[in-house]
Amino acid sequence: MSGNGGRWLCAAAMAIAAALTGTTGAQADSTPAPAAPEGKALVVLGDSYSANAWASQDGGCVHGTTSWPVQLSALMGVAGSDQVADQSCTGASLDTGNSYTLAIEARDADKAGAFGPKTKLVTIQFGPNDTWGGASQNLWNASQQCLFDLADGCGPDAVAAGRMPDPQQVTGTQYATRIQKIVTYIRYYAPNAHIVLVGYPELFPAEQNSVCMDFFGMVPFTQPRGRTVVEYFNRIDQAQREAAAQLKLDYLDSRTLTAGHGACTAQPWINGVYDPTTKIDGLPFHPAPAGDAVVAKALYERYTR
Repeated sequence: MSGNGGRWLCAAAMAIAAALTGTTGAQADSTPAPAAPEGKALVVLGDSYSANAWASQDGGCVHGTTSWPVQLSALMGVAGSDQVADQSCTGASLDTGNSYTLAIEARDADKAGAFGPKTKLVTIQFGPNDTWGGASQNLWNASQQCLFDLADGCGPDAVAAGRMPDPQQVTGTQYATRIQKIVTYIRYYAPNAHIVLVGYPELFPAEQNSVCMDFFGMVPFTQPRGRTVVEYFNRIDQAQREAAAQLKLDYLDSRTLTAGHGACTAQPWINGVYDPTTKIDGLPFHPAPAGDAVVAKALYERYTR
């Protein structure tokens, strides 16, 4: 990883070169080592629930204007400044596939000098784009195939039939293992920062068997056999909690903060499809501005004031 680590490696390389060329210890010591970055106030590592924007056609990372990191940076008084490193990217994962991963985002943040003693808050939000337990599909890809399949759906039998990956494979131990090295690195170079695993908002109540999506704010579509999708989000929520406990990190329970405002509710904080009551051009099943505002406020009040 470059950035902070690269600076120390550079200093070490200079010392070795001096030794090989016969430079005296005093001469070698007189060469100043590169200054370590002071760090940025806010560092965001995450997927589309952090970025909250459609992926760009050229594969670059785009950030929605009402995403919780944007709203949080405004509350912190650092919006639009060099004190924010938002590396979140739609489609990103912990470590699955060839897309942006946690390690890549952390590397890019490090290159930008994001980690240092003045770093206040580092957030991590990943999970639905990953495969678990050797499955070949992640939650999103599998859900797109079964949500509109009224004949078979995404019920408990979908796992055995191969239509959905098994939610039981999503565990806190695996989650912790997949983020541990990055967390260790961040802790070393940003020793004063709060490192927070940010949970996902409530899309559907944890006990619900069906899943619903609003079209145009007036035409709800319900898949009555949706239990496996709901259970998958239940397991990601549990895995994040357990991983936070194992690694002694903070956990933001976004699900509780947004309870009662999921998809197809009377006051949804989750986008439908071209739904003017939430955000007409927003990502479906992703937070509406009101939902992101709640998460931003909670992070601000708990970790940056």
